[in-house]
Amino acid sequence: MAERRSAGLLLFRGPMSGPEVLIAHMGGPFWARRDAGAWSVPKGEYEEGEAPQDAARREFAEELGLPAPDGEPVPLGEVRQAGGKVVTAWAVEADLDPARVVPGTFTMEWPRGSGVMREFPEVDRVAWCTPEEASVRLVAGQRVFVERLLAYARERDAG
Repeated sequence: MAERRSAGLLLFRGPMSGPEVLIAHMGGPFWARRDAGAWSVPKGEYEEGEAPQDAARREFAEELGLPAPDGEPVPLGEVRQAGGKVVTAWAVEADLDPARVVPGTFTMEWPRGSGVMREFPEVDRVAWCTPEEASVRLVAGQRVFVERLLAYARERDAG
């Protein structure tokens, strides 16, 4: 079986000395009552042959219902999450009004074993957070993307 891979965009805004990042709360019944560790960089899986950066832009649009913003992508590298999926991300400086988000949906059997298929939003809310807030809210495997963005910010400010 091929390795599962995802790509995503981490939007940031504000001064590099104290930027905010845009993260998304995962939709569906499993995440409904959770906050800490239940948020993600807008991202999604892609197949071999698709360029990861193209996939990140496509998945951003699919998950949030808005086109991925233009801007110079800052590579944040990749991480392997606890489940084994490899996630690659880019930061893009842009502003976006969370109220404009119209999330995509997915279908799953719920409750499990019931035979009933239900549709849920891929993300149920989107918010701008400080890096400190994001480090608590993001799933553990993606917190490093915020750390890498802050390292980029320090380099940019020093340069």
